[in-house]
Amino acid sequence: MNGSVAYVLAAVGCLVGVAGVVVAVVALRRSRSRPPAAKAPEDPLRDRDSDALRGDPRRLKPGDIVEIRGVSFAVRGTIRLVEGGWSWAEHLLDDAGEVRRWLSVEEDPELELVLWAAEPGATVTPGAPTLDFDGRRYSWNESGQARYTAVGTTGLDPSGTMRYHDYQASGGARLSFEAYGEAGWEVARGEKLHRAEVMIYPQAEVG
Repeated sequence: MNGSVAYVLAAVGCLVGVAGVVVAVVALRRSRSRPPAAKAPEDPLRDRDSDALRGDPRRLKPGDIVEIRGVSFAVRGTIRLVEGGWSWAEHLLDDAGEVRRWLSVEEDPELELVLWAAEPGATVTPGAPTLDFDGRRYSWNESGQARYTAVGTTGLDPSGTMRYHDYQASGGARLSFEAYGEAGWEVARGEKLHRAEVMIYPQAEVG
C-alpha cells in the first residue's frame, strides 16, 4: 500500500467516524426534543367520592329514566346542538303528573347539569346587558346560534338551527332565551344541579 492510498483510506475513515458521531448527536437531540406521550384522558365521571354521579348523563336518550331530587322523570326527547367545536344536549323530561322540564347537559370543560322550567307567560326579551325578571336581576352570559338534531318527542323538526341568549343571576340562577327556526323566543328559568341530586336509569338496548 503506497502512501497516497493510505492517506485516502485514512481520510475516508475519519469522514465515516465523523458522520457516525453526527448521526448519533442528531438522534440524541431528537429523542430529547420529542414531546412526552400524551396522558390518556381520565373519565370525569369515575366514582371518586360519595357525591359521584350515578349514571352517565352524556348518554341520555329517549326512554331513559332520570331521578332528580327524588322525583322520577322519563326522557321524552333529546336535542343535540353543535356550535363550532362546542356541543351540548337538552333532554325533554316529564313526570307522572305530566310536569315538564328540560335537562341540559354540557361539558365546558367540567360537566354541568341544569334543570329548566319554561316560562310561557314571560314578556321579557333578550339583548340587554342585564334583565329584571320575577324579582331577580340577571346579567348577560353568552349568546349565539347552533345547529341541532332532534330525536324522540320534542315538537321540533328533525334538524335545523337555534338561536339563544343566556343570562345568570347571583347564586347561579339561569334565564335562557331560545328560538328554533323561525319561531319566536321561548323563555326558561334554570337551576344548576349537584351531581349527587341526579340518578340515571338507562333503558336497556334492544337487539
